[in-house]
Amino acid sequence: MTTENNPPMEQIPLQKEIVEGRKRELEGWQYWVVAGIALAASLFHLYTAAFGLLSAMYQRGVHWMFMGSLIFLIYPATKSRPKNKIDFWDWILAGMVVVGCLNILLNWEAIAMREGMPVASDIYLGIMMVILVIEAGRRAMGWPLPIVAIIATIYALFGPYFPGVLGHGGFPLEELAPFQYLRTDGIFGVPLGVSASFIFLFVLFGAILSVSGAGQFFIDLSLALTGKSQGGPGKAAVVASGLMGTVSGSSVANAVTTGAFTIPLMKEAGYSATFSGAVVAASSTGGQVMPPVMGAAAFIMAQFLGISYWDIVVAAALPATLYFISIIAMVHFRAGRRGIKSLTDETAPKVGKVLREGWHLLLPIITLVVFLAYGYSAVKAVFWSIIIMIAVSWLGKAQYRMTPKRVLDALISGGMGAVEVAAACACSGLVIGVIGITGVGLAFSSFVISLSGGVLPLALFLTMIGSIILGMGVPTTAQYIITSTLAAPALFQMGVPLMSAHLFCLYFGVLADVTPPVALATYAAAGIARSNAIKTGFTALLTAMAGFLVPYMFVYNNHLLFQGSLLQIAFSFGTALMAIIGLAAAVQGYYFSVLSIFERALLLIVPFLLIVPNLVTDVIALVILVGVFLWQKHKAGRRTKSNPVSDAAQS
Repeated sequence: MTTENNPPMEQIPLQKEIVEGRKRELEGWQYWVVAGIALAASLFHLYTAAFGLLSAMYQRGVHWMFMGSLIFLIYPATKSRPKNKIDFWDWILAGMVVVGCLNILLNWEAIAMREGMPVASDIYLGIMMVILVIEAGRRAMGWPLPIVAIIATIYALFGPYFPGVLGHGGFPLEELAPFQYLRTDGIFGVPLGVSASFIFLFVLFGAILSVSGAGQFFIDLSLALTGKSQGGPGKAAVVASGLMGTVSGSSVANAVTTGAFTIPLMKEAGYSATFSGAVVAASSTGGQVMPPVMGAAAFIMAQFLGISYWDIVVAAALPATLYFISIIAMVHFRAGRRGIKSLTDETAPKVGKVLREGWHLLLPIITLVVFLAYGYSAVKAVFWSIIIMIAVSWLGKAQYRMTPKRVLDALISGGMGAVEVAAACACSGLVIGVIGITGVGLAFSSFVISLSGGVLPLALFLTMIGSIILGMGVPTTAQYIITSTLAAPALFQMGVPLMSAHLFCLYFGVLADVTPPVALATYAAAGIARSNAIKTGFTALLTAMAGFLVPYMFVYNNHLLFQGSLLQIAFSFGTALMAIIGLAAAVQGYYFSVLSIFERALLLIVPFLLIVPNLVTDVIALVILVGVFLWQKHKAGRRTKSNPVSDAAQS
């Protein structure tokens, strides 16, 4: 898409899409038609946020009418098609989406009166919409999720031919298509409902925040806070990604946005290109579990669990904090091992100066947190945060003030930026519909319990592997929807609290973004770092290793989800800190100084001792951590006395 120049931070994700050859670059009247649809979508969602959401099928119908038609106008059928114009058949496909949605919007009362008894038009339009949703998913995300939807459809149609517990009576097409089309269990189910009510507004919030210069402010603040500590530039990259993650649930967009600045800074400080890209990828991925915004899946989780979004934010706070502290520890120990210097007083920004110039950019985020904490809906909270963001932008630099032109560009950008999540939600709805109509969810839960023999650690391991594999192929939102529907009930039957089970599924789907061979955040960061993508991927996997540990810890210890007394929560957080410090030191081979193989092995035991709460294992882990530290300090003192010159050179 061709627009007038905006701040670089806003343009990077869109430029990446263009470089990959996915989105069209339109000009003239075709651009303005597409921009007009995106603008109308943004205005519709702002209006319903201000004056109240429509009933479920109306809200979701209008949302998908905008998003579905935009997908066919923005994404060509194949990469070989011209990118500067819209093919005539894509106009037709976009029109078919509009027809399918208008049928619901204009005839919903008559449809509801039939109480699920379809007529011929319901069947034909249902088949059409199922095909359109699958094709829209393919264009926006590639083949993996549409293939899952196709397999699910085949499974629903040919149930009697499947063996064992997977077999069922089967559903003819004339029954399945209207079910997927006209009920809130299929295309217009909970996932698309969350996209229509919450997710779109948060995407819009992120677009407006980017235009207002928040990205550069987060980077400057991160450098000011951490730049002068050991390995400061690396820590700044982690903090910047974490801050960006509070308002952006996209790991790839986060990696490209912050990495464009922080990766060259890390390389200049002495970190390798591979490690620099790995740190940005790992920390950007954590943005999907970083409150207060997190990723789109968090809003769906609130709907699935029937709780407020604020409850999700509170529960996710400590695990996300532990994840980012673990990456900072990885960077700290790597800097110590490599002797990487910190920024100087001359090169590091001053905290006071940064806050004086950009303090107003924190107000919308603070507003969001306060509104959520006081029980306002996520819709109202983000709506007022958007309004405040536009207002306070005039307190900052002129180049970032939200003029009418910038507001218009942000509304268009937000409307276009929400289409991928909408496609994932609609396509996931097809899978959820099949799970609901066939009852395969119960069969899958029984299968997991049977395969694990009722042993919880094995069931958790199987769920972890399934979540990662599924997360490699489909977006995090879709992965969470599918695995939480299939696997979370099995974990719940084995005694795991529902919140813990759902967060467990979410975490490992998120970590798929740094798990080779399909690690999208890693590939984005490696492109900026100019490093080998596969090598960067495995380095990012090691850097994010605590992300594989923390979910097991909160499954066995729900105090980490802010449940229990403050003393219990503080003690559990302390033991979890010991676990990730031991893990980070063992992975990097450095603690107070370079670790021997035996010391490294000892520290590697620490996290495994602390997964399950137990006073004896907690004390053993503490003794190991303190013991190795004191022993290293003792050895360093002896080296200094025997040869101070060589010791200084080694450090």
